[in-house]
Amino acid sequence: MNIHEYQAKAVLAKYGVPVAKGIPAFTAEEAVKAAKELGGPIWVVKAQIHAGGRGKAGGVKVVKSIEEVEAEAKRMLGLTLVTHQTGPEGKEVKRLYIEDGSAIERELYLSCLVDRATGRVAFIASTEGGMDIEEVAAKTPEKILTFSVDPASGVSGFHGRRIAFALGLKGDQVKQCTALIRNLYTAFVDADMSMLEINPLIVNKDGDLLCLDAKINFDSNALYRHADIVELRDLDEEDPSEIEASKYDLNYVKLDGTIGCMVNGAGLAMATMDIIKLYGEEPANFLDVGGGATKEKVTAAFKIILSDPNVNGILVNIFGGIMRCDIIAEGVVAAAKEVSLNVPLVVRLEGTNVDLGKKIMAESGLPIISADNLADAADKITKAVKEAA
Repeated sequence: MNIHEYQAKAVLAKYGVPVAKGIPAFTAEEAVKAAKELGGPIWVVKAQIHAGGRGKAGGVKVVKSIEEVEAEAKRMLGLTLVTHQTGPEGKEVKRLYIEDGSAIERELYLSCLVDRATGRVAFIASTEGGMDIEEVAAKTPEKILTFSVDPASGVSGFHGRRIAFALGLKGDQVKQCTALIRNLYTAFVDADMSMLEINPLIVNKDGDLLCLDAKINFDSNALYRHADIVELRDLDEEDPSEIEASKYDLNYVKLDGTIGCMVNGAGLAMATMDIIKLYGEEPANFLDVGGGATKEKVTAAFKIILSDPNVNGILVNIFGGIMRCDIIAEGVVAAAKEVSLNVPLVVRLEGTNVDLGKKIMAESGLPIISADNLADAADKITKAVKEAA
């Protein structure tokens, strides 16, 4: 789950992380009030969307008067920002963050994430702040420091000093960096974050470290432990289909292809998407119904897939271990009847009660195409979509 910048800074501030003063605003009037409360004489008006690259898209502006704050607030609110992370459709700005201006001496990069290779929390630091870290990695990888923290011993002073020296910090800044790394690590672990990025981390004119931006992603599997964080969720920033899927505990991610996928198990779902591409088409979604789906859950999954107007065909790929194939078949038949299915449907079932599942589909009277294996299923759905085009 993602949150906005102003929410991320509020979370970090609770852990003693230095952030600039700022106030969220939902209207131009609230923006003016916030600016007056902050005092100025320089403010930064920031669009709040769940995407990076806001500055390049005109979503971050430095202003020097209350009149400019009001003008920029009116311009940004309702604006659709298109960045490299939003996709071509962009995101509408519905919230702003009015922040004190900062006198920037240096811009640095710092992030913390779960390193899947080591199963540990890892830090990434670079002197090239304010830039996309992917660009830095591609052009000047020697300017990036990466290391993981042993969970048995946790974070220590030498971790902070290692980052401080890599960033070229000196004197009291080293102590500040050591405290910052300790507090960020504590926040990361306590709040079950999966990613925390500060870009830029700045050194201001007074020589102090300050987090000028903050992006946080939380592990959705751990949200049951953090009711306060769940309250920060902004449904306006999420795809309606993904919101609907979350109500049924379905793992759904919308993609840009034309073949809808319904699979049980994340690994099998990835393999299904890969083989669709291998056969010349593109998957329209990632959808994992899990290991214990009910008939109602399968029906909901079907409706969500078909809510995408780009879907020209559906491939259901189920391995019945915990999941029974007859339950899947009943759900597929019920959903196809309820939504008046008008696109090709290929179903590959294997495992518990597979013969009964195939029998249910065969006797349904619906044009369901049965497949014997994954390659056969991919071949049949791609051909059926081309024939129906």
